[in-house]
Amino acid sequence: MENLYPILLWAGRMAAISLLVLIAWAIYYDRSKTTMAPGFDHPWKLRTLHCLLIMTMTLGKILEWLGLCKQINFTRFMLNLKIAKLHPSLSTKDLCFDGVPVRIYQPKAPSAGRRKGFVFFHGGAGMMGSIDYYQDVCSKLAKDSQAVLVSVGYRLSPEHPYPTQCEDCLAATVHFMKNAEIYGVDPSQIVIGGDSAGGNYATAIAQKLVGRPDLPKLRAQVLMYAGTQAMDFNLPSYQQNGAMPLLFRDSVTFYGLKYFGKSTSLSDDLLRGSHVPDEMRLKCNKWISLENLPERSLRRGYQQIPEAPCKPEVYEQLPEILDISFSSLFADDAIIRQLPETFMVTCEYDVLRDDSLLYKKRLEDNGVKVSWFHSENGFHGVINCIDLWFLTFPAGIEILDRVTEFVQSL
Repeated sequence: MENLYPILLWAGRMAAISLLVLIAWAIYYDRSKTTMAPGFDHPWKLRTLHCLLIMTMTLGKILEWLGLCKQINFTRFMLNLKIAKLHPSLSTKDLCFDGVPVRIYQPKAPSAGRRKGFVFFHGGAGMMGSIDYYQDVCSKLAKDSQAVLVSVGYRLSPEHPYPTQCEDCLAATVHFMKNAEIYGVDPSQIVIGGDSAGGNYATAIAQKLVGRPDLPKLRAQVLMYAGTQAMDFNLPSYQQNGAMPLLFRDSVTFYGLKYFGKSTSLSDDLLRGSHVPDEMRLKCNKWISLENLPERSLRRGYQQIPEAPCKPEVYEQLPEILDISFSSLFADDAIIRQLPETFMVTCEYDVLRDDSLLYKKRLEDNGVKVSWFHSENGFHGVINCIDLWFLTFPAGIEILDRVTEFVQSL
């Protein structure tokens, strides 16, 4: 017992020193890698959030080096420590739809008729995120829209490789559409949507459901800063927001390659566009042209970069990245024109901003009704910051308010 106190004191000092070193590293990394756009309203708040993320990722990497756990598993664990709240006006049930875990949010108040349904796919690059982590978001959406919301807990990469994630979301959606009345939902009033990767899944699923005679037609889709193409990583938003937290330009290709189970050594080739075959570029350039972007997208220091020649050996390793099941922007007009009414959210300080704007233009050109909300102070992942004490961002609350207004208006 006499030796216990010095040991504990030494351990405490080492833990404090380690924490200080970790904080110092996070601050250094943030300051050296991040470029805050001049017009952004909450730079220090976002820097703080970014530093916490860097600390989590760094500690996870150290634990992986030590052989204790994988970085991705530690990151998921830390994210799920967030205390998620459920509004008292809602009840929840955890079920499985065709083998896929879901959480159903239902308003407790009686309804005069059947409610709208909202199937929600969470973001997280297909590798992170969960039903629990997104409970704050889903609770607010269900409470404010008074819809029955289904949050889909699809399986994650890399344990479950692409296209498992989209297939799980599709299976859960089809099950709900076929059984909507059991949950008090009007089958003709079902909306699908999500944020980031979840928005990408929503675009792919809406396209897959086109022309399904065994299902009712989707009422609408809600796409919050969704990725829609993997052909051009030099669009204005990728250049202007390439060093803006919480998603860097380099991170898009890095996590994309991880998601597909490919070597991250291909990242530079993707950023240059060396993965795009000439025939694909010839077909799709009309849809990815700068002429399809609003003039405001070009304001903040955009420089057109020449297209890199295709490297066939790179494309052969990544053919699925340009397939419409991932790059939904490139679907044929015959599919696009049958898509449901759409609500599109873009964020000014998001690398994926122009992906969504290009998809918006394609929908409009094919006669699809589109409502659009542009968050002037939004950044990638902002809807997850609606209840984080001093790290709460008004832009995230505003986005979810606009989404629920759209759902209510249908």
